[in-house]
Amino acid sequence: MNTQFWVVQAFNGVSYGALLFLIGSGLSLIFGVMRIVNLSHGAYFLWGGYIALSVIHFTGSWALSLPVAALAVALIGLAMERLFLRSEGLAFLRTAVIASGVGVLIGLAISAKWPALIGGGWIQFTTLTVLATIAMYFLFSRISIVPVDTDVLRQVLLTVGFAFLFQQAALDIWGGNNMDINPPPAFTQSIVVGGVYLPLYRVFMIGMAVAIGVVLWLVMEKTRMGAAVRATVDDAQMARGVGIDTNRVSMFIFALGAFLAALGGVIGGAFLGIYPGLDFEMLPLAFAVVIIGGMGSLGGAAIGALAVGLADNFGKALFPEISYFTLYAPMVLILAVKPTGLFGRE
Repeated sequence: MNTQFWVVQAFNGVSYGALLFLIGSGLSLIFGVMRIVNLSHGAYFLWGGYIALSVIHFTGSWALSLPVAALAVALIGLAMERLFLRSEGLAFLRTAVIASGVGVLIGLAISAKWPALIGGGWIQFTTLTVLATIAMYFLFSRISIVPVDTDVLRQVLLTVGFAFLFQQAALDIWGGNNMDINPPPAFTQSIVVGGVYLPLYRVFMIGMAVAIGVVLWLVMEKTRMGAAVRATVDDAQMARGVGIDTNRVSMFIFALGAFLAALGGVIGGAFLGIYPGLDFEMLPLAFAVVIIGGMGSLGGAAIGALAVGLADNFGKALFPEISYFTLYAPMVLILAVKPTGLFGRE
């Protein structure tokens, strides 16, 4: 193993850590601000890649796919947070959405079990679904629902349910084949630094992560919204007491987290590929980043992502038989020494 080997492995680890920073920083902020265990965060990564593939297919523009996919997934995350992860407001719409979903399931179940009952036509199926939806709406309107934002177990069950729904929806829409996001030809070249060939696309990944990290830091440290976010992370109850609209802050942070995860899906799809199950592969890595860095800390997310990226790359290169151990060993050590993470608060 010469010097070139170590340089290449370190570069690959840093570039992979840059990708993990995009998905981990959003999850860290969601944890820190909202105290929500979002197990569907990996699905935002997956959907970002799939939506980017669709944008590239219809427009031929890779550059356009970056903002379109990220904004689309941010809207999906925002709708999820407003309708299902918050107890106040939009109760009518939330109940209607749940009733519609149950109504469709009832219609599908009856049409599959007793096809002769509805004649097999779309009009009959639609009528049955609408009647079932109305019945379910009136039923659910009379059921007292415990707010999900006050119960961690309900958060886990709800978000993992959404993770499976998103995964199945992606499978139904885009199929189960492995797909690759092809970047522009300029990014397929390599640059030579000290006799070492470094893929230009991975350099782009590092540069993108650094740029986004700087922008996030400026927003969090130099703006009123950033001050409100930091106050909410420190003490949400006190922040509400001094007039900060924590509801608005939570909405902004959840959309931002989904945006960053989807952006990571577009960027990471060029060398990881996009395929069913990628969401659940990336989710544990994102949690490892958050655990190492600490909830709500961008600096912690950056250091955690770098640690996980380097540990994963060097572990697979040097100790492939125990690569999972080397990947999660930093997380175990941090939990043993400082359970709140390197930059987490009690």
